[in-house]
Amino acid sequence: MDVDIGNALASVASPGVSRESLERLDEHVTRAHERIEEGMANGEHGYEALNLPERTDPDEIRSAVEPVADAEAIVTVGIGGSALGAATITNALGGGSEDETEAVYLDNVDPEWVSSHLERLPLEETAVNVVSRSGTTAETLANFLVVREAFEEANVDWTERTIVTTGESGPLRDLADRHDLPSLEVPDGVPGRFSALSAVGMVAPAVCGHDLDALVEGAAAEAETLTGSLFECPAYAYGAASYALDQRGAGTNAVMPYAESLETSAEWFAQLWAESLGKDDLGQTPVRALGATDQHSQLQLYRAGPRDKLVTFVAPREREDRDIPTAEADALSYLGDASLGELLEAEFEATEASLAAAGRPNVRIELERVDEYELGGLLYGLEAACVLAGELYGVNAFDQPAVEWAKKATRGLLGGGEFAEADAVEAKTKLRIER
Repeated sequence: MDVDIGNALASVASPGVSRESLERLDEHVTRAHERIEEGMANGEHGYEALNLPERTDPDEIRSAVEPVADAEAIVTVGIGGSALGAATITNALGGGSEDETEAVYLDNVDPEWVSSHLERLPLEETAVNVVSRSGTTAETLANFLVVREAFEEANVDWTERTIVTTGESGPLRDLADRHDLPSLEVPDGVPGRFSALSAVGMVAPAVCGHDLDALVEGAAAEAETLTGSLFECPAYAYGAASYALDQRGAGTNAVMPYAESLETSAEWFAQLWAESLGKDDLGQTPVRALGATDQHSQLQLYRAGPRDKLVTFVAPREREDRDIPTAEADALSYLGDASLGELLEAEFEATEASLAAAGRPNVRIELERVDEYELGGLLYGLEAACVLAGELYGVNAFDQPAVEWAKKATRGLLGGGEFAEADAVEAKTKLRIER
């Protein structure tokens, strides 16, 4: 990926970062990079995620999915990082058109929504990948039990259609062993939100027929750009600029892909950025947007609202295109000489320029095109940017204590044990206004 932070400079935007400030910050980036390299070399928890291009074995993943390689649909049962990485990849590369394997993600426990998926899928031609490192994630196990029941009611042998991706031990590992199910391991030392470039994120793309080798190769190429300077490394430039802008008041980061296929990448980024950096009253709030759609719903706020936002554009340089037919109305005749791709590019450049003209910071992240190689580089680059930002904030980017609190409360409310967190739910302050 390439990064342009020109519109985040103080000479353009407020808040903005001066070139002199970036040069001073680069000294901190150098020290942070040394810490990151040390963590990677020692295989430390979290830092191990940046070693995934070397650790991930595409052949092992392809072998595991071979029994269901002809599936018409692949249902991933997981939540958060157990689903978002795979969804980002399949949604970007294709997984759901009439002539492709459909990729479905049960990453919520809304009963009507889950039932609607199971009722429409051809279960006899559907594969299931259940993903949980611990094998005890409540939402994942609940949905898997529902899926398994649906297969049984349809007289389909779920054991012939199921892949398990989990840790070395736990209920799902026991299930895989008991029924001799194809299984893959969630890599040690890699938090879920950093696991897109492992088996966690690659089972669904493998079933959909995407090039896993190119994904890994693109990530490995991005890893080669990690140096001790933000002026030489796109990932570090983005992480450092985002951190510096947050310190100057841009506490919201609106990520706005200009490609429909990359919409889910903004959702993946939101988890990565929020869960990794939201610690100790620090962190930048990620917001999801989509170009050009949200020019008509959110841009007004970004250009004329509070000066507390960074807008991050993500766009491919190349894309398949389609000509716009000639219009009968003279007022629309200019469209007949353009294509949809040219229109979208013009919308992108106009939005970027309009923010700069209003003095609002924005950053451009560019890919050559949306394919496996470039997508692997994007995912790796944003993960590296996040790890660097965590070093600059001085927070542990790899834990999520606030999430664990809510998990304990949920378990207690369902009768899964005695937890003080569940008691706190009952102590909620109420001020009800009823009709």
